[in-house]
Amino acid sequence: MTQSTLVCLESSANHTTYDPHQLMNLCPKTGKPLLACYDLARAARTLTREALATRPPTLWRYEEVLPVRDDRAIIDLGEGWTPLIQTARLGERIGCLRTYVKDEGLNPTGSFKARGLSVAVSRAYELGATSIAIPSAGNAAGAMSAYAAAVGLPAYVFMPADVPLAFRAECEALGAHVTLVDGLINDCGARVREGAAEHGWFDVSTLKEPYRIEGKKTMGYELAEQLNWTLPDVIIYPTGGGTGLVGMWKAFDEMEQMGLIDSKRPRMVTVQSDGCAPIVKAFHEGQEHAELWPNAKTVADGLRVPVAIGDFLILRALRESGGTAVAVSDEVMMEYTNLLGAMTGIFAAPEGGACLAAQVQLLNDGWIAPDESVVLFNTGTGAKYAHLWAR
Repeated sequence: MTQSTLVCLESSANHTTYDPHQLMNLCPKTGKPLLACYDLARAARTLTREALATRPPTLWRYEEVLPVRDDRAIIDLGEGWTPLIQTARLGERIGCLRTYVKDEGLNPTGSFKARGLSVAVSRAYELGATSIAIPSAGNAAGAMSAYAAAVGLPAYVFMPADVPLAFRAECEALGAHVTLVDGLINDCGARVREGAAEHGWFDVSTLKEPYRIEGKKTMGYELAEQLNWTLPDVIIYPTGGGTGLVGMWKAFDEMEQMGLIDSKRPRMVTVQSDGCAPIVKAFHEGQEHAELWPNAKTVADGLRVPVAIGDFLILRALRESGGTAVAVSDEVMMEYTNLLGAMTGIFAAPEGGACLAAQVQLLNDGWIAPDESVVLFNTGTGAKYAHLWAR
C-alpha cells in the first residue's frame, strides 16, 4: 500500500463531502468539480524535506498527497520531476535575469498532460473502471491513451476534426478508439457524455473527475523543492482548462499546512490566445464565471478551450494571488516561441511561447519588476506542432 492520506472528496461549490473510494465525476448536488482532501497532519509526518531527498524522481514521490492507495494500481511511465531551467541568455535578453522555464515537454507523451492522466487513469483503474473516455484538443488524449494502454483499459478519444495529425496519430498508435468531431473541444465533450451514458465509459474530462488536478498539482510541489522550498514571485501559465494553475494553487496551500513552505505566494498569471480568451475577458470584467468564447481559434491547440468548467476556480486563484490575465496574438506567440528556442535550446510548444510573450508585456508595463523571479511553463514539446514551421 502507498502512504496516501486521502480522506474525502469535497464539492468546490458548497463543501459537501463524499466517500472517495467510488468512481465519481462532478458533485451530484451542484454539478461542480470535486476536489480531493487529505489528512495533512498525518501526511506531514512522512512527507518531509529529508524524506523527499531519498525518493525516486517521479511525481509519485508525493504519494501522501496523491489518491492512489494500492501501489499495484500506479501506472508509472516516468512522469514528473521535469527540469526547472534558469535561462541566463534569455533573462539577459528580456531584462529579467531570474527567469526560469519549467519544461513539461520532457514528460512521457511530450506534455504536462502526462501528470494529470497518470494519476486519473491510475485511480480509475484502482476503483474498477472498465473503459475510459476523453474529449481533447490533442495532448490530453495522447496521455490518456498511453496510460490506458499500459494496463489494457479500452480508451475512447473524441477530437476536433481539424486537430493536427501528430495528436491523432499518437492516440491511434497507442490503441485508442479515435472519433473526429466537427466542432471544438466542448462539442467533443458532449459526445463523451453521450457515450458514457450509453456505454458506461468513465469520463476523465478536465475537472469532471477529481484526480487530474492531483497529478497537475505536483508541478507546484516540484517548483518549491527545486527552488529550495521557496516559491517564485510570478508564475506564468498557459490556460485552456486551467487544471494546472488550480492544482498548483491547491498544492501551495497543502504545503503550507504541512510546514514545507511559508505563506508567501506567487502572483499567478493566466495566458490565453486573443482568438480564445474567455478567462482573460472574465478576469478583467470582474466576473466569477467566463462566457463561452464564440468562434474560438488559435494555433495553440491546448488554448482552444472556449469554456472551462473550472473557470471560477481559475479566476479565484488569480485574484487571491494578486495575479492577472493576458491575451497574446498567435503571431506574437510564434515569434516568442522562436525566441525561447533560440535563447534556451528548448523546442517549445506555442503555449510556452505565449508565456514568454506575456512576461515581456508585463515587464514593459511595469507589472513585473526586472529583479523578480519568474517561472514560465512550457507545457509541451514543439515537435507535435511541427506543421506550424512547415514551409
